[in-house]
Amino acid sequence: MNNFDFKIYQLGDVKLLSGETLLSAELAYKTYGSLNSKKNNVVVLPTFYTGTHIRNEGFFGNNRAINPDKHFIISINLFGNGLSSSPSNSDKQKGSKFPSITLFDNVACQYKLIKEHLSINKIALVTGWSMAGCQSYQWAAQYPDMVNAILPFCASAKTSKHNHVFLEGIKAALCADPTWNNGNYSNVPIKGLKAFGRVYAGWAFSQAFFREKKYKELGFNNVEELLIDWENDHVNNWDANNLLTKLLTWQKGDISQGPLYNGNFIEALKNIKAKAILMPCSTDLYFTPEDNEFELKHISNAELRTYDSIWGHCVANPGNDKKFENYLDQAISELLE
Repeated sequence: MNNFDFKIYQLGDVKLLSGETLLSAELAYKTYGSLNSKKNNVVVLPTFYTGTHIRNEGFFGNNRAINPDKHFIISINLFGNGLSSSPSNSDKQKGSKFPSITLFDNVACQYKLIKEHLSINKIALVTGWSMAGCQSYQWAAQYPDMVNAILPFCASAKTSKHNHVFLEGIKAALCADPTWNNGNYSNVPIKGLKAFGRVYAGWAFSQAFFREKKYKELGFNNVEELLIDWENDHVNNWDANNLLTKLLTWQKGDISQGPLYNGNFIEALKNIKAKAILMPCSTDLYFTPEDNEFELKHISNAELRTYDSIWGHCVANPGNDKKFENYLDQAISELLE
């Protein structure tokens, strides 16, 4: 399996919520399993911030609740992740010329892929980690009659102010690199990307994770080894403009954005018809349980299942916590019954 094993859906020019236009837009996606005769076994997995459809493969399998032997899985890449239209691969809007994208825009285009291209009218479940979970809320609010169930884990329906400020910090670390040049860089802003990764690592796990030296379970002898690994991951695997495009999408996360609800967040929550299980981690520093507790009050058919762990936001990263994986699969199985 490799990152080039996917399909491209050509959207043409797409008018965005900002009023800008994404020229010759493309969605990269991959499907697993088969659509059944009733077309009622569809599971949609959007991608998360530093994820592609490849990393989504850690959330399903033949022995998992989401099973390609039973379900038709559609894994769709976010705009800005280097596979779908992004600053790094857009001929007409390369680099700093790439327009501002919202989750509303992403999901509107995913809808076209699923409804118009794949001729699917109902989705059994939309689920995902972090920004992928944010898209599951977006799906349920934007197309309430199409989605039967959602399970956002370590996510929220609206990016909190504190989450916004955290993202400003990592953005500032990247943009402080003189090579950055307002996104018009000719050489990779390596210092900025390293700083980005180093700051990011401090937020991805909880305070207790570091205090109890859980990083050793990831193969790191000390904190510095973990930080260097995060530096290298961002330098080797991510384009700076791509990271900032998705970061802005994250910051603007709000299911009430757009013509349906015109910023009325509570109304957007109340219009979610899907059965929902909200699954925060008790020590997540990005998407706190308090965010989901508020949402729970306004979604008619929702349940809150907070997972208690010191792994923070990264509890959901496949392979980190087998108990979380089992906890997640149990909830997904209930929604797919």
